[in-house]
Amino acid sequence: MSEPRVPGTADAIELPCGETIGHGDLDLGMREYDCACGETHAVVMDVHPPERFLPEFLVEVLREAVETTSEEMPEFGTPHLLGVVLEEFPEQVVAEDASENADVGYALVWVTEFDARRLHEVIVELVIELMEHAVSHAEDDGALREFEEQMTEFDVAEFVERYRAERDLEAEDPYA
Repeated sequence: MSEPRVPGTADAIELPCGETIGHGDLDLGMREYDCACGETHAVVMDVHPPERFLPEFLVEVLREAVETTSEEMPEFGTPHLLGVVLEEFPEQVVAEDASENADVGYALVWVTEFDARRLHEVIVELVIELMEHAVSHAEDDGALREFEEQMTEFDVAEFVERYRAERDLEAEDPYA
């Protein structure tokens, strides 16, 4: 197994497919990049709010419940969500540090092998796993059973479809 890709300071970003693009090829409003390889890759930047993927109330709960260890990013947010994705899918995610490039408007960018919709589903699935893990540590078998029962009825794809439609991603929020 190869090492996960980690942030660097190069002006070029090697995508999960092997193609290379420059920091300037990505702009703040991008959610996807149509690559020369023929695939569409999800693009997420540190300036994009976590509400791009999760409802505001859930982001607030996560901010209260999740302790971060980063002095640079003390509040749970998009970098933490993408860190979980990177940890789970190291070969499908490229993380790039662009903080030395003042021309681009973002400090961190993640480009995935997945398109934006699939990335959205992956993030929801991983947050559910995180929540289940937290509930299992509550030492309340009833709460764990109830959570697991509720999750058997929860359809990630349907949630993502409705959430994206509700947010009207194309028209309203370029970062969503």
